[in-house]
Amino acid sequence: MLQALLFDLDGTLTHTDAIHFRTWQRVLSAFGLEIDQPFYDQHFNGRLNEAIVAEVLPQLSAAAGRKLSWEKEAEFRRQAAGALQPLAGLLDLLQWAESQHLKTAVVTNAPVENAEFMLRVLGLGDRFETVVIAEQLERGKPDPLPYQTALERLGVAASAAIAFEDSPSGIRSAVRAGILTVGMATTHPAATLQTDGAKLVIQDFADPRLDELLKFSFKQTVLGLRN
Repeated sequence: MLQALLFDLDGTLTHTDAIHFRTWQRVLSAFGLEIDQPFYDQHFNGRLNEAIVAEVLPQLSAAAGRKLSWEKEAEFRRQAAGALQPLAGLLDLLQWAESQHLKTAVVTNAPVENAEFMLRVLGLGDRFETVVIAEQLERGKPDPLPYQTALERLGVAASAAIAFEDSPSGIRSAVRAGILTVGMATTHPAATLQTDGAKLVIQDFADPRLDELLKFSFKQTVLGLRN
């Protein structure tokens, strides 16, 4: 029986991808680097900043890479302030989850400052029982550890949870943790998300197919849906 809903943050609770893309473009232009949307989608989306900087700017020291990441995220927060809105249907879904006594969590590769900022701006700071920050763990997505950590904190089995993810790395993380995963087609094509293991792909939380899945999952074990 369904007991928990687990949510990615960027691109899942709210649209942030365009802001991140523009911010990375400005930051990297200082190093003479130009990136386009396809390159960003493949090498940046859903990944930890540490891995991104190590790949595109291998000449930087670890300390310089951390400083660049901090400056980039500070700029992102300035650009995002006043521009973020909950994805359609999200608030209704959270209200339904609360009425059904389901546990909820955010599982994100975003830096802690960004996670706190976005949840506060969205008015969701107190809506989740736990927030798992991948950079505070030994490994981030696509490793399953962030989702395994969320399940452990909530005291819920993987078979009793559903995850929502918009990036291939996030979907692989949740699927590897044994969680039925719904893909959010906000940043990647549906076919890409399905290839990585999403059982259902939707544009937002108002999709009636999600309502059907949740109602069925609430009555049946999520494990049974994977058969």
